[in-house]
Amino acid sequence: MAACGRLGSVDERRGAAVESKLAINWVWDELVVLTDVLERRGWREIRSTSEDALELSGLLGRGLLHPTVALPDNFRSVNSIQLKSANIRTTRPSYLGRKTNNNVLDKRVGDAFDRDLIRMRSEAAVIRVFLEAGDYVEQDPLDVDRAADEGKVLRTLSVRRERDPKLRQRKIDAAPGGVISCEVCGFSFSARYGNRGKGYIEVHHTVPLHVSGPRRNSLDDLALLCANCHRMIHRGGWITVDELRVLVTKALS
Repeated sequence: MAACGRLGSVDERRGAAVESKLAINWVWDELVVLTDVLERRGWREIRSTSEDALELSGLLGRGLLHPTVALPDNFRSVNSIQLKSANIRTTRPSYLGRKTNNNVLDKRVGDAFDRDLIRMRSEAAVIRVFLEAGDYVEQDPLDVDRAADEGKVLRTLSVRRERDPKLRQRKIDAAPGGVISCEVCGFSFSARYGNRGKGYIEVHHTVPLHVSGPRRNSLDDLALLCANCHRMIHRGGWITVDELRVLVTKALS
């Protein structure tokens, strides 16, 4: 077996080099699924020739976690699976070999498995359910109970990411001049609905939690949005607040 953190053959290194030119950053949910496999292997690198690498490449290579990005043909290839597994492995406290080019998320996901293995295995299993179904979306708190045939008793699977209601309220309280309105279109619930709409607005994470993973957010990481603009940001894959503002401006011009 080649040294840890290194790609074995010349072909493997060339494959990784080609992919690196078209690099699309790994998001938290991808790393959770990969690290779950890595941990179950005893933190042994997932070689590109292994069945685990082939399975992960097939699962992640469809790009369901990157719905708005044009993907290269070799997206999340077996070579990239091996390289990322090596990057995560070398962040382990027990690893004494040469460090690889890992990043903050690589270390955070490994630390998360150390702190609460059962919880992280469960999180990986839930993410897999949606990825294998082929319709993964970042679930919004208002969208968790979706069904088709009405009137029947249905069993549904939903995902809700932990959110801090106090941080949400602080963002609302910090609205400039106390004017609570949508940062994209300017809609005010209180102006339209009077006392019923007073103090109401939806609070959006500017970087989706499935991308960042668990993190300490500040008010700058949140945006105040009306319900319509919030839905449009998440529809068909998330876009930024600035990108939606451009679309609204063009539509009204």
